[in-house]
Amino acid sequence: MQVNGRTTAREPVRLGRALRRWWVLGALLLALPASAGDRLEWTGAVTQIEGSAGGGLVPWALIAGLGTDQEIGGSAFATDVSTGDFNLRAAGANVGIDDRVEVSFARQRFDAGSVVPGVTLGQDVFGVKVRVAGDAVFDADRYLPQISVGAQYKRTLDFGFVPRAVGAARGEDVDFYVAATKLYFAALAGRDVVLDLTLRRTRADQFGLLGFGGPGGGYQWDPEASAGVLLTDHVLLGGEFRRKPADLAAFREDSAGDLFLAWTPWKNLSLTAAWVDLGHIAGKPVQRGAYLSLWMGI
Repeated sequence: MQVNGRTTAREPVRLGRALRRWWVLGALLLALPASAGDRLEWTGAVTQIEGSAGGGLVPWALIAGLGTDQEIGGSAFATDVSTGDFNLRAAGANVGIDDRVEVSFARQRFDAGSVVPGVTLGQDVFGVKVRVAGDAVFDADRYLPQISVGAQYKRTLDFGFVPRAVGAARGEDVDFYVAATKLYFAALAGRDVVLDLTLRRTRADQFGLLGFGGPGGGYQWDPEASAGVLLTDHVLLGGEFRRKPADLAAFREDSAGDLFLAWTPWKNLSLTAAWVDLGHIAGKPVQRGAYLSLWMGI
């Protein structure tokens, strides 16, 4: 396969590994009971790459899982993102308590071998989210969306090597965000529409995989947004945008976005496929490719 004018055997290896992971996850799914909490389908969203309930890139105000205000719910996820030069794998789980509080964990592994041969970077993300106002679904007759505040503690696992070398100031930090999510019934040609706007206070370099801060500046509030339309009760089509800070002098960093199609054959299972654009990463331009994610919730 040709990548930027050179031949590489990495893609077949990545594909084989990805297929093995999907077979294992499928086998685990068959062992789960076909049950879920009492909330409606889609109200637990899917899980974004940092472990919070939301889209693929953006945390939403929705609380993880399918539990009601008198139940404990939760979900687990596995995501694989492959571009021309990089591969990101993320997996984790979250718990929703009384449809009010969410706690989450995700581990990310990022293959940076195209920049430094043999190097894989990692990050752990611990999250908490609290719904403070509104209900995205059942307050349909009110203008107020569901509003949640959240925090994500991020710890770069390999700070002493690449992140420090490229100018990151620290190896751990906390992102804070406010998310507003609303479902509009029959809003577009009779189809239901979901909208989300999130504001994040962050200084994470490449989501935190390359550390935090640097000579480019400190904390800033960056906008993130998602929009989706339910084509059927089981298929959601949409897109996302996420602005990222550019604190590293060594590397340019761009905003990220995706176009996604999510399918839920059962209430407690969804599969999401997307085309994702991550912009410049570690000096490599035009990082676009495929996003695949499996979500299982109760």
